[in-house]
Amino acid sequence: MNNYGYDASEVREVTGATKHILTGVVVGGLIGATAMLLLAPRSGEETRAEIRDKAMDIRDRTTETVKDKVSQVASRAGEIKGGIRGKSHDLKQRGQDALVEQLDRVSEAVDAAKRVLQDL
Repeated sequence: MNNYGYDASEVREVTGATKHILTGVVVGGLIGATAMLLLAPRSGEETRAEIRDKAMDIRDRTTETVKDKVSQVASRAGEIKGGIRGKSHDLKQRGQDALVEQLDRVSEAVDAAKRVLQDL
């Protein structure tokens, strides 16, 4: 886990899951189309129309799955980006606070040195 609360393996899991889903959709579609061709007691024209319809259905389902996964990845990237911005703002504020504190210390030291010099 990194400083931003996200683990790189989480991003890889989303990518890996997308590959598995797309592979499953494509392989399932091919197996279904092959079984349909082999088992369908239809004319060539009816078979071609059925193949065309099934191909469009597979294309539509694949497109929808890809859109969903892209949306999930974009959402996750937005969350990570927001986390990074929040952390950078916190770090900037800490740096500014530390700088002010150091300047106060230096100012106090200069004032103390002036008092010592005036007492001499």
